[in-house]
Amino acid sequence: MCRSIKTLRNAEAEASHDDIEAAALQFVRKVSGYRKPSKRNTEAFDAAVQEIAEATHRLLHALEAARAA
Repeated sequence: MCRSIKTLRNAEAEASHDDIEAAALQFVRKVSGYRKPSKRNTEAFDAAVQEIAEATHRLLHALEAARAA
């Protein structure tokens, strides 16, 4: 795991959209090996960041819902 990704699940406050996007970006950078992809790979890179951010949002929402139940 990339050490610069902070834990987003916190009892104090809900993770912001920006925090989720930043974590997704760091994850894709780590997995792909690109800090900034070439023009040829930008579309795939950006799509991966978006998909991971969406999955992270769903995960955090489900964890919060389970905790509230």
